[in-house]
Amino acid sequence: MYDRALFEPLTLEEKLDAEVVSSSRSYWRDVWLRLKSDKLAAFGLIVILMILMLAIFGPMISPYEYDAQDFMISNEPPNFSHWFGTDMFGRDLFVRVLYGARISLAVGFLASFISLFIGVIYGGISGFAGGRLDEVMMRIVDVIYSVPMMIYVILLMVVVGPGLKSIFITLGISYWAPMARIVRAEVMRLKNEEFILAAKVLGASSRRILLRHLIPNAMGPVLVTLTFSIPGAIFTEAFLSFVGLGVSAPMASWGVLCNDAVGSLAVYPYQLFFPAAAISITILAFNFLGDGLRDALDPRMRK
Repeated sequence: MYDRALFEPLTLEEKLDAEVVSSSRSYWRDVWLRLKSDKLAAFGLIVILMILMLAIFGPMISPYEYDAQDFMISNEPPNFSHWFGTDMFGRDLFVRVLYGARISLAVGFLASFISLFIGVIYGGISGFAGGRLDEVMMRIVDVIYSVPMMIYVILLMVVVGPGLKSIFITLGISYWAPMARIVRAEVMRLKNEEFILAAKVLGASSRRILLRHLIPNAMGPVLVTLTFSIPGAIFTEAFLSFVGLGVSAPMASWGVLCNDAVGSLAVYPYQLFFPAAAISITILAFNFLGDGLRDALDPRMRK
């Protein structure tokens, strides 16, 4: 037993002075604060925003057109008039790289949003339903995932023809399958939690449980996967355009610019350096952002 004489009760004023009051933070605000505190993730986000701004507004304010040819200034090295130099047709490489960013980023974001929309809904229904329906839906995903992407590209080139439309359809067919698997696993893990049981007891419909409870609580892994899928789609488009299965000249994507520069690499290396650097910087920035987002969304990292 302790001696009560050794202790003295606090007065009301002392209790109020000693009270510590701190504002509560929501989960997503906490995620944002932790994401900003990650220097590499913040750097990646800034780089991505800068590339987006340059891709949108750069070709508008440039004095050169991306397809304007002038053979009098062909193969010029970088200078004050042409910051990235010119190609064999005298086209300004700086504006072509910026215009190529539009195509490459559009492909990356569109493929990711298709992956988000189809993959989340498909995987959510499969994981929530379970049983035979889940088996059938996952076998369809396995079939789609097992077919190489080049097969889709070749078949679409025969039916639709080469170009940007074929790339969009190809990525739309194949890119949602990994997302569906991730969402299915998260939904199967969450559907036996107590808050789902409480929603069922209160009479919530299956649709409401899936859309209002399961999918929002599975958005952490979904956002991380989405962030990492964008650079994958950008690289896929660049590869397909590089081998001649994507965007055709005079349109300028980063893959087309790299393909045009390979033949003169030994003489004019700058023509390959700038589009290759644009691809590398963009993919690296998205990877930095994805790593930071993965750590920020991890509940175990929350203080």
